[in-house]
Amino acid sequence: MEALLKRAGTGELPVERLRYAATGKRKSAVARVCLTPGEGEISVNGRSYAEFFPRSTWQLLVLQPFEVTETRGKYDVTANVAGGGLSGQAGAVRHGIAKSLIAISPEFRSALKKMGLVTRDPRVKERKKYGQKGARKRFQYSKR
Repeated sequence: MEALLKRAGTGELPVERLRYAATGKRKSAVARVCLTPGEGEISVNGRSYAEFFPRSTWQLLVLQPFEVTETRGKYDVTANVAGGGLSGQAGAVRHGIAKSLIAISPEFRSALKKMGLVTRDPRVKERKKYGQKGARKRFQYSKR
């Protein structure tokens, strides 16, 4: 990372152009995440992450990859999220940030993997089946 920043300072790579992008997914939410060296500002769909995710648990979810890799306040995050609800969107942003951090430095992978932040959570809503009330629940059986 430092080598890239040194090259950026020499005019070989402009600092503004140093971007790391990744796609994060959770449930039916998809997040396109961009990391740039900065002061730690996080914006989601053009708004502050604290404004976009009002619950503190969602905010902690978004910050988790930075806490694990001890890089909080070193990168600015710009995320575009679509689909799903706020919980799935927070998980998608977290997944995208973790993948972007791995693109920055492959040494982060072991710590992020240990915390389960690299693996895409495969759990999605199960479809409703015909002849049933829902995905699993059945109509009441009447013998007589």
